[in-house]
Amino acid sequence: MSYPWEDWDHITKIDPDKDLVDGETFEDVCETGTDALEIGGTLDITEEKMERVVEATAKYDVPIYQEPSNPGVVIDDPALDGYLIPTVFNASDSFWITGAHKEWVRIEDGLDWDRTHTEAYIVMNPDSSVAEYTDADTDQSAEDVASFARVAERMFGQDIIYVEYSGTYGDPEKVCAAHDALDDATLFYGGGIHDYDSAYEMGKCADVVVVGNLLHDKGVDAVRETVEGAKDATAELVGAE
Repeated sequence: MSYPWEDWDHITKIDPDKDLVDGETFEDVCETGTDALEIGGTLDITEEKMERVVEATAKYDVPIYQEPSNPGVVIDDPALDGYLIPTVFNASDSFWITGAHKEWVRIEDGLDWDRTHTEAYIVMNPDSSVAEYTDADTDQSAEDVASFARVAERMFGQDIIYVEYSGTYGDPEKVCAAHDALDDATLFYGGGIHDYDSAYEMGKCADVVVVGNLLHDKGVDAVRETVEGAKDATAELVGAE
C-alpha cells in the first residue's frame, strides 16, 4: 500500500492556538510550496480552534491533516484528508502509547479508519511541552533512537516514524540513525528548522521535514526558505542514486 506522505518533503504544522504573523493569511501559508498542512498543538487546543483553521485552509489545494493532542479535540470535517494520531514510543506514561488511543476509539460516531493513521513519535527535547506532557524519556543515544525506529516499524507496523525535537534543533546523527534503521517507513523530523540550511541538512537525513513554530514566529517567507531547503536535499539525494 502506498501513502501520500511518501512523496512529501515538507509539512507545515499550524498550531490553532497561535496567530499568524501580522498581515499574513492562510492563503499565504498554502502558497509556500509546502506539501501538506498538519493542524495541531499540545496546549490549549479546542474543537473550535481546530475548525477555524480547517475552514480557513480548506479552499486551497494543499492536503490537510489533523494531529489531535487528545480525543476531545478530534473534529469530523470532510475537508480533512486524514488524521495523524501520535503515539509516543519513549513516553514513560503509557497513556501516550496506547491509553489515549483506547479513548479515541470510543468516539461516539466512530473513527474514520480509512483516514486515520498513527505516527510513532520519538520525543527528544526534554524542555519541550510535549516531553513534559507525555513524560518522555529523552535521554536517548543514536543507537537508542535507531532501535526505537526499528521497533516501531518492524514490530508495531508503523508507517510514519517521527523524531521530534520540538523547540530546538536536533542532532543530525541521531536523525540519520533513525532513517538508516528503517526499511519502508517514512521518517518525519520536526524541531528547530529555521532557514534553508537547517531544512537542507535535516532533509538529507529525514524523508519529511516538519516546520511549525517558524510559521507563527517569522512568517511565510521563512517557511518558504525551508521548503526550498528540504526539496533541494531530496533532489540531491535522488540525483546521487
